Amino acid sequence: MTFWQNDIAKLILPTPFAVGDVNVYLLKGEKLTLIDAGPKTDEAWEAFLFQLSQIGLTPEDIEQVVLTHHHPDHVGLLDWLPDDLPVYGHTYCRKWLFRTNQFDEEHDRYYYELFHQFGVEGNVDDMLKTMKSPLKYSCQRPLTGTLQEGDAVPGCPGWLVLETPGHAQSHLSFFNEKTGTLIAGDHILATISSNPLLEPPLKPDEARPKPQLQYNASLKKMLDYRITKAYTGHGTEVLKVHDLIERRLSKQHARAKQVKDMISKQEKTAFEICKEMFPAVYEKEPALTLSESVAQLDYLISEGEIESIERGGVYYYHAL
Repeated sequence: MTFWQNDIAKLILPTPFAVGDVNVYLLKGEKLTLIDAGPKTDEAWEAFLFQLSQIGLTPEDIEQVVLTHHHPDHVGLLDWLPDDLPVYGHTYCRKWLFRTNQFDEEHDRYYYELFHQFGVEGNVDDMLKTMKSPLKYSCQRPLTGTLQEGDAVPGCPGWLVLETPGHAQSHLSFFNEKTGTLIAGDHILATISSNPLLEPPLKPDEARPKPQLQYNASLKKMLDYRITKAYTGHGTEVLKVHDLIERRLSKQHARAKQVKDMISKQEKTAFEICKEMFPAVYEKEPALTLSESVAQLDYLISEGEIESIERGGVYYYHAL
């Protein structure tokens, strides 16, 4: 049953992804605001309409959409919302929400280069196709305006924009200092850790982002805020946010140590490590598994625990 609580209503929509249902939120303010929009599937749309009806609303009552990030399970239904509805998000969302041929070419070239650097074996065309397949659940819609660190959420007095990159380069969270409420998107999840996904930089000539390092910094940033409740992108709300953050950071450090052990006696490529970490799923979920593997390598390098050596454009990692 959908209901209002402290001017927030949670809608739970099905997704075609392994993560399961996605949470989107309605926020009462000067404007009725939808936070995120769910994947573009008939099932999600039907659930969206039904849950809106439970609180006496239709899509036409929504006055604006604000996005936590650009991933398909959070933006797809934008295509089925009214065309004149304003949509706000991080500037990085622009190229993902309204994809062009130039974007597709830059996207593919970036990942082909990464595949080579990380020693990916096999049919890289098939791997790239698998990585891009979730985009069919995304949208093709321009942003109305962009948001950045320190902005007030438009139409929502008391809500502050916090940049929280890591899971996505575009990730934003929204904080209400008066109530201590955080709308966290996928930055903070109750029962699973957020995967720091490999994504191209904002500009093609910039260095590869290191999402695990970004994510850890974004988590630590949350420790500076008095958060009483976090509304998450998947699963249940989190009340003891600071405790959860400490557990996430500790668990990630332990996971990285396991990766270091894999290369303590023999150097390996990121792909070799990926296959060892995820033998049953690396072919089915290349984006998630390769991202997780590279995340730990980036972290270990930043800690001075390992180093990489480049030969023929391929990086080999070994413990120090």
